[in-house]
Amino acid sequence: MYFPRVKDMREDHDLTQVQVAKYLGICQRTYSNYERGIANIPAYCVKLLSKLYYVSADYLLGTPDESGPYPPKK
Repeated sequence: MYFPRVKDMREDHDLTQVQVAKYLGICQRTYSNYERGIANIPAYCVKLLSKLYYVSADYLLGTPDESGPYPPKK
């Protein structure tokens, strides 16, 4: 499945695929496959990426449209 925010966040933080792959403990080719939607991103990688970029895992995966916490229920 393709998650464009994963690539967008990496670029917004001026990081290379090699740098992020090293942070995740994987090879650059595997990370590239995640960005292109060729391979599914494992949950542990989503968790690490959300910590790296200071956003929720939901935001990385496409919902909600805001990177902050969910708004309180009314």
